[in-house]
Amino acid sequence: MKVVVKKKDNAQPLVIHTEFIKLQDAMKYANVVYSGGEAKQVIADGQVTVNGETCTMRGKKLRRGDRFAFQGSTFVIENAAE
Repeated sequence: MKVVVKKKDNAQPLVIHTEFIKLQDAMKYANVVYSGGEAKQVIADGQVTVNGETCTMRGKKLRRGDRFAFQGSTFVIENAAE
């Protein structure tokens, strides 16, 4: 008998109304940083992951299904039309 353990997905949905959102803007929209300057700094410091990998590009375009994580919070991008 094979046992499969599934991780509970604690990602919070971040609903956008456009095709994409830049990483720094998504962080501000999710209220995990107070300003674009703070977002720029934590991204440059390598404190943010996108789809499981460290990302240092603040202008990284996030589209439906992409995930980003910062300080223990994970967010998944969803489109409003869905």
